[in-house]
Amino acid sequence: MSLAWLDEIQWTPDGLVPAIAQDYRSGQVLMMAWMNRESLALSVAEGRAIYWSRSRGKLWRKGEASGHVQKLHGMRLDCDSDVILLQVEQLGGIACHTGREHCFYKALRDGQWQPVEPVIKDPDSIYG
Repeated sequence: MSLAWLDEIQWTPDGLVPAIAQDYRSGQVLMMAWMNRESLALSVAEGRAIYWSRSRGKLWRKGEASGHVQKLHGMRLDCDSDVILLQVEQLGGIACHTGREHCFYKALRDGQWQPVEPVIKDPDSIYG
């Protein structure tokens, strides 16, 4: 398969594009991460979400440490061609490293960010 579709993406100057992972059934936004050309091409080839870890400076196969893999069901590109939407099946039901279903668990309440989603599994038991 040709990888010409990668050329249509408006990459940041450092070669990245933001990617939003969304549950393909419910539409729940699970998380946001960064992808580069290699991680995006590998995601399509392997049928799972693979991101670029800016902090580690390497590919990050979602679930490689936790087992919480994101199976890829579809992919969309926004109107400006600068954001990817990954439609995924979140295996294990946990997308966030805090042990929650998704990363957007804080809501602004009375001028403060308050956790409003429960921890499903203690992160220490996931990552050791």
